[in-house]
Amino acid sequence: MSRILIIDDEQDILDILKYNLVKEGFEVEACNNGLKGIEIAKKYLPDVIILDVMMPETDGIEVCETLRKLPELIHTRICFLTARGEDYSQIAGLDAGADDYITKPVKPRVLISRINAITRRNEFNKQEQAESKNAFIINRERYIVEKNGETFHLPKKEFELLALLASRPDIVFERDVILEKVWGTDIVVGDRTIDVHVRKLREKLGDNHIKTVKGIGYKFEY
Repeated sequence: MSRILIIDDEQDILDILKYNLVKEGFEVEACNNGLKGIEIAKKYLPDVIILDVMMPETDGIEVCETLRKLPELIHTRICFLTARGEDYSQIAGLDAGADDYITKPVKPRVLISRINAITRRNEFNKQEQAESKNAFIINRERYIVEKNGETFHLPKKEFELLALLASRPDIVFERDVILEKVWGTDIVVGDRTIDVHVRKLREKLGDNHIKTVKGIGYKFEY
């Protein structure tokens, strides 16, 4: 049974989400305060945290950044809840360490589907990545990649692109996010720049790791 922690300052949202998740068989804890949520997470060790972005005192971005520094929560998935029109972007969420986000208002069936997908992905990663990571190592200090005992010295942008995608396995990075995170906002490059770098990485590392999601971007798989 997967453990879910919901952190949201709106009590009606907490009640609705908790009711629907418990009905589907999840074990659920809920709280309406970001700082309290951090303390609960340390003891409860949830598989997934559903975290509201806009909260008083400490907002969701700050809470997420704190949670991501806790080694005991290394396998916990964090999913942001964001209302339409809020000042939220995928870039802000990724910078804070989020794995996914859901837009409010959310239909119960959509919520359950998304959480099921997140928990399945989490179980797969915990079981499979320990073995696969031993065969595929990204050394960020030395700027090298090791795969099955072979060492690859990649150009800087190729390495940064690979490191970005691999930082959130199985999560799709949108093209504009990749451009900003790898090339920055001060340099004007086209979409073809990403495609060329991906092609070069595939030529060196094989076609198994970087997957194309048509019309959106790329994701990394071990």
